[in-house]
Amino acid sequence: MKIISHRGNLNGPNSIAENSIIAISAALDKGFDVEIDVWFKSGKWYLGHDKPTYSVDESFLENKKLWCHAKNLDALNLMLKNKKIHCFWHQNDDFTLTSKNYIWTYPDKDTTGNSIIVLIKKQKIPKKTFGICTDFPLSYIN
Repeated sequence: MKIISHRGNLNGPNSIAENSIIAISAALDKGFDVEIDVWFKSGKWYLGHDKPTYSVDESFLENKKLWCHAKNLDALNLMLKNKKIHCFWHQNDDFTLTSKNYIWTYPDKDTTGNSIIVLIKKQKIPKKTFGICTDFPLSYIN
């Protein structure tokens, strides 16, 4: 099962560190994929949940272990043009399709063998699930 760190978190939500290069790198170093929030504003790429916060190069987004959640239309449009970037857009929809054809799934919704389910808290994983996105990835090892 694929375990994806939500915004680079390892042991629960951390609004100060999440989406930072340091948090993302730490999660990648532990072997996890990482979901990151991506903005494109004024000709530059940024990471950040509520606003563009951390500047990055487009090449950073091409890491095969990153799942790039577009936070504005410009980010989505440009990421979809770069086939090396795995991206998606969603807000409160039950399901959305990523650019690599995984079904990004809102918490407590039905899943398939191709679903990535977002887990808000530590909870049981549905049987038919390809992977999870969680703030608690370390607790799901083993």
